[in-house]
Amino acid sequence: MKPIISFMKRNYKILIAVVCLSATLFAFNIKSKNSVDPEKDKLLLELLTYVIEKGHYNPAVIDDNFSKGVYKDYIAALDPSKRFFLQSDINEFSKFELEIDNQLNDRDLTFFNLTYDRLMLRMEESKKVYKDILSKPFDYTVDEEFNVDYEKAPYVKNSTELKERWRKQIKLSTLSSFTDKKKMEEDKKAKDPNYVVKTDAELEAETRDSSLNSLNESFGLMNDLKRDDWFTLYINSIMSRFDPHTTYFAPEEKERFDVSMSGKLEGIGARLQKKNDYTEISELISGGPAWRGKQLEAGDLVMKVAQGNGVPVDVVGMRLDDVVKKIKGPKGSEVRLTVKKVDGTIQVISIIRDIVEIEETYAKSSVVDKNGVKYGVIYLPKFYIDFENKDGRDAGKDIALEVDRLKKAGVKGIALDVRDDGGGSLSTVVDIAGLFIEQGPIVQIKSAGKKKEILYDTDKKIEWDGPLVIMVNEFSASASEILAAAIQDYKRGIIIGSKQTYGKGTVQNVIDLNQFVRNNSSGDLGALKTTTQKFYRINGGSTQLEGVSSDVVMPDRYSYLKMGERDEENAMPWDKIDAAPYSVWTNTSKFDQAIANSKKRIENNIQFKLIEENAKWIDSRSNENTYSLNLDKFKVAQNEIEQTAKKFKPIVDYKNNLKFTSLPYELEGFAKDPVLKEKRDRWHESLAKDIYVEEALNILEDLQPKTVLKPGIVEAKKKIVKT
Repeated sequence: MKPIISFMKRNYKILIAVVCLSATLFAFNIKSKNSVDPEKDKLLLELLTYVIEKGHYNPAVIDDNFSKGVYKDYIAALDPSKRFFLQSDINEFSKFELEIDNQLNDRDLTFFNLTYDRLMLRMEESKKVYKDILSKPFDYTVDEEFNVDYEKAPYVKNSTELKERWRKQIKLSTLSSFTDKKKMEEDKKAKDPNYVVKTDAELEAETRDSSLNSLNESFGLMNDLKRDDWFTLYINSIMSRFDPHTTYFAPEEKERFDVSMSGKLEGIGARLQKKNDYTEISELISGGPAWRGKQLEAGDLVMKVAQGNGVPVDVVGMRLDDVVKKIKGPKGSEVRLTVKKVDGTIQVISIIRDIVEIEETYAKSSVVDKNGVKYGVIYLPKFYIDFENKDGRDAGKDIALEVDRLKKAGVKGIALDVRDDGGGSLSTVVDIAGLFIEQGPIVQIKSAGKKKEILYDTDKKIEWDGPLVIMVNEFSASASEILAAAIQDYKRGIIIGSKQTYGKGTVQNVIDLNQFVRNNSSGDLGALKTTTQKFYRINGGSTQLEGVSSDVVMPDRYSYLKMGERDEENAMPWDKIDAAPYSVWTNTSKFDQAIANSKKRIENNIQFKLIEENAKWIDSRSNENTYSLNLDKFKVAQNEIEQTAKKFKPIVDYKNNLKFTSLPYELEGFAKDPVLKEKRDRWHESLAKDIYVEEALNILEDLQPKTVLKPGIVEAKKKIVKT
C-alpha cells in the first residue's frame, strides 16, 4: 500500500488489524454479479464499515446525526435539480432519516431499495414529461421567471407542479439557445446582405430539437447505469460523512483511479464517448497503437468488437463501460473493431494492444528568453506514480529529468507550476522537494494514536541551486501543498499565486477489499480510499483548512468563491504539532526585495486590477439565481451581462509577448509526432497569454545575482533554525 494524498478523490502499520480479520467473518461465497444480490451488498457494507472503523484517522460516530447527514447528501445526489421526486416521496423517505445508522449496522437495504425503485419510476415518468413539453412551441412573450437555486427550492406537491418545473427548466435552456441563434443570424446578415435570415419559428423549432436530443442523450446515459452504480452513490453518501476524501471505488472506478495515478494503461489508445446508441472515437492518444496504425479516426463509430479471431460482438446500444471493457486488453493481444467511418463506409480494423502513456498526465517543461536570459517553466499536473512497477515513470524521476534538461539548456531560474495540481503520491513529493535542498525533513506524518513520523530527503545532492518560484492556486492541494510548504519553510524559493492553496492536510490509503473475502465468486468488490493520516509542515503547522499562504498574492478570478477544503462540511480540523529540526537556505538576500518588487508591480498593474474587479463581479453573479423567461426581458438582462463582460475581455486577450520553446529532445521528435507538436504549440500559446507566468519570470529576474553565473551545483550556506 502506498500513501495517496490526492485532492480528488497504502501503510500496513495503520491497517494491520484489518488485515488480521477473522477469516470466517468474511468467508462468503457470493452469487453471480449479473443478478441483484442483496448478500453481496450487505457484505460490502460490512467490509466498508469495519475497514473504516479500524483504519480511519478519526472515524465519525455512526449515530442519528450521522444518519441525518447521509440522508441529506444522498437525496440531494439522487435528485439535485428536484425534478424527479414529489413531496410525497420525500415524506415517505424522511421516515428513514434517523434510521440509516441502524440500517447500516444491521446491513438493512430497505431505505436504498425504496429510493432506488422510486427513482427508476420517476425517471421513466419524466421521459414522457419532457418529450411532451418539447412537442409544442414555447411562447416567449409570457411574463414569467424561473429560479435555479434548487437547493432552496421546495419539492413539488404533485405531477402537475412537477411538469411545470420541467417546463420552466427546459424553457430557460431553449430561450438561452434561441437568443444565441438569433444573434448569430443577425451577425451573418450583417456580414452578407444577401443572406436569408431564418425565421423565429425556425429557430425556435431548432432549439427544441437540440434540447430534445440533449435530454435523450442524458437519459440514455442514466439508463446505462446499473443498480450497482446507484448503490455506489448510496455508499459514497455514507463514506463522505467520515471526511470529504473517504471514497468507495467500484471496480471500474478503481481501475480509472489507477490509470490516473500511473498515467498509463494497456489498450488501443483511444478515448471513447457515448453518442446516442453508438460508441464514438472522440480522440486518439498520441503514440498509442491506434494512433500508430493510422486507420482509426476521431468520429468513427464502433459497431462490433472481436477478440483476435473470435466472433464479433455487436456493441450498438451497449453501455459505454462495457464497450470499453471489450476494447481494452493486455499488451500484445489483438482486437478487431468494426467501425462506421465518417463517410458512411464500414471497415474492420485490427489493432494490437500495447502500453499507452497518457501524455497529459506527465510533467513537461519549456524554455523562455527574457531580456537575454533563459528561464525554465515546468508544469506538473499531478504527483503520479506507477505502484505496480518501480521502474515505471513517476513525477519525482520526471521532474529530476526536466531540471537536468533545463540546466543543460542554460536556464538561470526555474518556475515550477503546480496550479490545479490536486496531489497524488506522497513519495514523489519528497523526491521533488529534495531536488532543491541538500538534505533534511520534507513533511511530518501523524497517524491516530501513533508518534509522528518524519519523511526526509537523505540525498545530499542538490539538483538545482538557482532561483526558484513555485506557482500555486486555490486548487493546488495535498502533495502540491507539501511541496510549497517545504520550499517556503526552507526559504528555498518564493511561493506565488492565490491567497492560499486548497487546504487538504490529510493522507489517504487505497485498500483492496477483495483481500478480505475467501471463495469469492462474485468478481471484483472494488476498493476503499480512506483517510488514515494527517500531514504537517516541518515547522509544525498543518495545511488542513488553512493551506499554504503565498509569499506573493496575485488576484484570481475565483478568489471569492467558496471552493476550498474549509468550505467542506465534514472536513477535519486544523491543528499543530512540534516542529522538526531543519536548516534554512541562507542564499535569500534578494528574497525580500524580490517579493516587495512583485507586490508593487501587481498593485500598479492594470491587468491585475481588472482581474480583481472581475473576481468580485463573478462572486456577485453567483448569488443571482432568478431568470426571466420573457424574451425581451431575458435579452435586456443578457445584454447587461454581456456589456459588463466586455469590460473583462482584455483578461482573455492578454499577451505577455514572451516566446516559449520546447527543449531540443522534443523538437527532434515533432517530425514523427505532429500531434505532440500541436499540443506543445497550444501550451506555449497559453503560456504567452499567462500573466501569472510572466510575473513568476519577473521574480526570477529579480532574484538573479548581479553577475549571472553558469548554472551548477554549489554548496549552500545554511543556518540552523531553533525549534
